[in-house]
Amino acid sequence: MLHSLSSQVSYYNQLIQSNPEWLFCGVYADEALTGTKENRAEFQKLLNRCRRGEIDLILTKSISRFARNTVTLLETVRELKSLGVDVYFEEQRIHSMSSDGELMLSILASYAQEESYSASENKKWQMRKDFEQGKVGSMRMLGYRRTKFGKLEIVPEEAEIVRSIYRWFMEGMTPYKIACILIEKGIPTPSGKEQWHLSTVKSILTNEKYKGSALLQKKFTVDFLTKKTKVNEGEVPQYYVEGNHEAIIPKEIYLQVQEELVRRRVVKTSANGKKRSYSCNHCFSQIVICGDCGEMFRRLRWNNRGVKSIVWRCISRLESTGLECHARTINELILQDAVVKAINQMLGDKSSYQAQLQFNIASVIRASQATSVENIDEKLMALQQELIQKAQSKEAYDEIADEIFRLRELRQKTTVDTAARDEQIKRINDLQDYIAQQTTHLTEFDESLVRRWIKQITIWDDHITVELKSGVSIDIDA
Repeated sequence: MLHSLSSQVSYYNQLIQSNPEWLFCGVYADEALTGTKENRAEFQKLLNRCRRGEIDLILTKSISRFARNTVTLLETVRELKSLGVDVYFEEQRIHSMSSDGELMLSILASYAQEESYSASENKKWQMRKDFEQGKVGSMRMLGYRRTKFGKLEIVPEEAEIVRSIYRWFMEGMTPYKIACILIEKGIPTPSGKEQWHLSTVKSILTNEKYKGSALLQKKFTVDFLTKKTKVNEGEVPQYYVEGNHEAIIPKEIYLQVQEELVRRRVVKTSANGKKRSYSCNHCFSQIVICGDCGEMFRRLRWNNRGVKSIVWRCISRLESTGLECHARTINELILQDAVVKAINQMLGDKSSYQAQLQFNIASVIRASQATSVENIDEKLMALQQELIQKAQSKEAYDEIADEIFRLRELRQKTTVDTAARDEQIKRINDLQDYIAQQTTHLTEFDESLVRRWIKQITIWDDHITVELKSGVSIDIDA
């Protein structure tokens, strides 16, 4: 039996050219494609030549090589028969133009189709067994490569790119902006292409594999003949494995990113119900808030009697928001100056602000002591044991099951809250280090400091309040 494609091509080449009654018209073979594929390029070329009357005899190794779909096989053979083209199936020794050719083909083709179905089911079974063991299928993923044992191992240079994507996002960049940066740096996509898309960046930010977990069988094959796949929405089992492989992104950072993705969908809803989405076009975007009505300020370019300037104005004064507002319009230079003064005020009174930051750390820790993941895990373990005992004795266990689900949800929330607490403490410590290390006052505005430290800037009639991410608020006369 001929196994490799190259040996089959060589065999038929010699066979056809050795027969003086045959004129060799070429070999049409689709490498690495099964007989179940409808979109075989070489097969379609062969059919087109037959339709043009250029071929009247086709030699093929077997029915399964020609097509494993009974309907497709018979339709193709009938079309070729109407064109006067005979197909000879060497393994079965059947000519399609013979009197009993179609009957024999339909019988044998149904066996070939059943073989294809059986092979498909065997493959599915093996894949599900692999999923249960936490093994991943073939994949292209930035930061990981798949070992021969089906496990994921980190590719160090690619992992650094993944960490940068997560860091840029948490620094305020949008997936679109991150995609632009990756293109500028000439970094290829997971599939090796030059052009990054917003959806590719989003898929990296939401892929649980980067925190060391694996959700397997996200898609499944609907039809073994067409190989059509669809997103798994509960039709077949999914497998979620925690600690499946080494993480590139710490779990707490991954959870923060998921929270931030949700938050950015709707940053603010106006009184009239209008929803405003996230923007990072400018360092002041969506952090300048009106002290009068609570709406955001918008950046505008003004031309007042030939004098051009950039100002920020409350959205309620620019469009209908359902709120009446009389807030002042403020020049961008005044905003910049207020930020510089606020940071310099901190640097000029280091001891007082250091004490305030230490107090903030203690407050954050106290607020998180009420519930811990460890306490919840202990309760869950006890309830699960009780659930097993009741199930074995055929007692009602609905209340226990409900409590287990409630605790699981609480555990997830507590994990997110813990991650947020750790991030808040880190921000406070970072600001403490910055204050301690800064030996001189700022002399000019620095946009990166706004993105790094400033949470909100509130505009009042007679002053501006600069609120830092560490929980410190500073009022500036402006």
